[in-house]
Parts: sequence; C-alpha cells; structure tokens
Amino acid sequence: MKLPLRSLLLALAAITSSALAQSRDDSAAEKLGWHLATKAYTFRAITLYETIDITHALGLKYFELNPTQKLSPENPVNTNDTLPPELRAALKSKFAAAGIKVMNYGVVKLTKDEAADRKVFDFAKEMGIETIVSEPEDGSFDLLDKLTAEYGINVAIHNHPQPSHYFDPETVLAAIKGHSARIGACADTGHWTRSGLNAVDCLKKLEGHVITLHFKDVNDQKKDVVFGTGQTDIKGMLAELKRQNFHGVFSMEYESGAAGEQLVNELKECMAYFDREAASLSH
Repeated sequence: MKLPLRSLLLALAAITSSALAQSRDDSAAEKLGWHLATKAYTFRAITLYETIDITHALGLKYFELNPTQKLSPENPVNTNDTLPPELRAALKSKFAAAGIKVMNYGVVKLTKDEAADRKVFDFAKEMGIETIVSEPEDGSFDLLDKLTAEYGINVAIHNHPQPSHYFDPETVLAAIKGHSARIGACADTGHWTRSGLNAVDCLKKLEGHVITLHFKDVNDQKKDVVFGTGQTDIKGMLAELKRQNFHGVFSMEYESGAAGEQLVNELKECMAYFDREAASLSH
C-alpha cells in the first residue's frame, strides 16, 4: 500500500534530515552572492510547517513563501496577510529554529488599491521579506514606487507563460521604465521555455533588472525536470548571471512532473547540479 504524499515526504525528511543538512557545501554559491531557496509552491500538497522541515532536511537556508499554502496541519489557514499575529509569531519562530531565512513572497496580487497593497507590504515587512513577487496591475507602478521606497522592499515582476501579460521580457522592461530600481524582474526560467523563448537571451535583455528567479528546467513535454536535463539551458543561464554580477535568490520550483519520493530526489539532484556549477564559476 502506498503512503499518502504527506506521510511519504515527511518520512523522507526524517530519513535525510541532519546528515544531509550538514553535508551540503554552498560556499561557492554564497561566494557568488547566490542563494538557492525552496519555492513553497513546489510543496503545495502539504503544509508550510511540513515544507520547512523538508527544506531543513535538504540543507537549504532560504525560502519563498506562497500565499495560498496552508500553514500547518493544526492551523490549515492561508499563509498571507490574513494570518493572525500569534500565528505569524509562531511561523517566524519555526523558520528561526530551522535556520531558514524567508527572502521572497509570491506570486501575490498588487493593484492600484493602496490599502490592499499595504497589507501585503506590512506582512512582508513583519516576516523580514526582501522581495514581493507579483504581476502588478497596469497603472499601479507609481504607487509601487512609493511603497517600495517606504518599506525598503523590492517588487519583482513574474512571468507566467504566453499569453500571460508579462510573458515577454520586453513587456516587463516597458512596465518598469522610469520607475524605481526596486521594481524589476522575477525571472521564471521554465515559463520562458514554455513560451517558446530562449532563457539566456531573456536574461540578457533584462540585464540590470533581474531581482530574483523562479529557477527551473523544462523538458520537451513542458514538465519540470532536474537541472541540466531539459531545454532551458541552466548552465548557460548561470554563466550569464555570473557575467551580469547577479546577486540574489534562485527559488527552486517544480510546478509539474515529479511527486513524492521522486520529487525529493530530483530536488537533491538539482541542488547538486547548482552547487557544482557554482563551484566551477566561482574561480
């Protein structure tokens, strides 16, 4: 009889926990200013608390929250600006105990409604988040100039696949033109491939404006796969980001493909590939 997904993932986390967390060498990536993170959406089938345990077991120290992931089995509420103060405090303690820093939050809605946007920024500020990932509404950018300056928090524009509004880097560049340097791109590399775009060329177009990445490789069936085995040219992108002197977060994300034990094993392979390439590029 197969274990339910939650039970399987937690069992894997328990098996791999302390030894794997202690064995990962991310010194080369850190030397480059690169932070490999868990994207919570990868583990949307389980809760955030359980995902934190798996993240620690994998040896990852950075994290991107997802606004619709449930907090915990005991408190199955969305992890967003509606989270009550006592649960926010408990969540911060959970991350601190695991030695994990929350860097990003998204994809979350930002509009011309200042009161609603402030709730998002207030939550991000309280959680110590540096970057809000969004696909902002047209006409919201003057307000975002104001809020990013006031809160000291970035906004990174995410690209869902074609025909999404921001699928093309040219659209992102047009949207941010004349606005704060705190407003830039969240480069979703797999979605560029799904849109028929060359990911390395997209990064070149966005040079100087890439704030963070949803880092993934995609095969010819548009499924997420281990870094270096798909069509997204992970190696070329890493070399290009080094050339650009990019410093920031790579949120490792699976939206499709592997699940359960295979998912955890593929994430470990992705980490190993990333660390090997970082070591090669850091010299």
